[in-house]
Amino acid sequence: MTTTNTTDIDIGALAPYLERSIRGFSGPASAHKFAGGQSNPTFLLKAASGNYVLRRQPTGPLLKSAHAVDREFRVLDALAKTDVPVARAYHLCEDKDVIGTMFYVMSFEEGRIFWNPALPEIAREQRRDYYDAIVRAMATLHDVDIDVVGLSDYGRAGNYFERQIGLWTRQYRAAETERMEAMETLIKWLPVHCPVQQVAPSLVHGDFRIDNLIFDPHECRIKALLDWELSTLGHPLADLAYFCMCLRLPANAPIVGLQGENRAALGLPGEKEIVARYCELRGISAIYGWSFYLAMSFFRLAAIVQGVKKRAIDGNASHANAQEVGAMVGALARMAVDVLEEQG
Repeated sequence: MTTTNTTDIDIGALAPYLERSIRGFSGPASAHKFAGGQSNPTFLLKAASGNYVLRRQPTGPLLKSAHAVDREFRVLDALAKTDVPVARAYHLCEDKDVIGTMFYVMSFEEGRIFWNPALPEIAREQRRDYYDAIVRAMATLHDVDIDVVGLSDYGRAGNYFERQIGLWTRQYRAAETERMEAMETLIKWLPVHCPVQQVAPSLVHGDFRIDNLIFDPHECRIKALLDWELSTLGHPLADLAYFCMCLRLPANAPIVGLQGENRAALGLPGEKEIVARYCELRGISAIYGWSFYLAMSFFRLAAIVQGVKKRAIDGNASHANAQEVGAMVGALARMAVDVLEEQG
């Protein structure tokens, strides 16, 4: 992942604070902003004691409940004792006077991040293994005993998707810049067709996609699942459907997908294979109403991207291509409507 030099962080104030707060940390230090990411700005900290990663809230006005880096820190800390691959959480700073916003520091995990789900960097005969590792990591996450790791209060009780429809409708309305008919269709359709939650709540990542995974640089092994901002207790199929969106997103879009690609020729599994493998790992016999889960995922992503678009318009986006990403809102909403029409 590439970085750029930054003046966004007062290193003169940060380094002494971290020396007092993290055992073994020693300066001098420098901060370099990672090029990826749309929500919480992320920085590589280079210090005399080694490399670290800092995640902070963006500056400027924030939507209520968004950019909760304290929740990210909590879940990373809780998962440290499980088989879910995560970075080590070192310190959470809630004092905004240190660098201007709340932030936390975690370990820097050296490895590979794949931005293209076609995996052009990997030999064709190995690509299915990488997808299998992804699905296994997802299943491992959903199998975490939330009571044992102290996360039984990490989300609200009740129907997860019902809450998600309400949440992302409100977030979309708060960031809305123009009327989009496809979004209006989804806002009406989703509540009517929301399934009753019949499974116990699982810890869900909330943004489970290939570029939020760090792989070992030399082998097919996931070292860390990144970006826990949207994690909560909910329905595990939310993560599965969200990941499967990559099969339907355009290959030339800012959020790269596999639409129109010959997945068999590329050595990649299809949607049915991914879903079947997940069900096998978790002992699930079948999934009913798959179109709802997919449409909900597209709607949710569209609402998130609308927030990116609004921040770009307001001048406080955390990434240079925020305007290009924001332009995808309408296309994502139409893809959701297409899923509904395709499934009948």
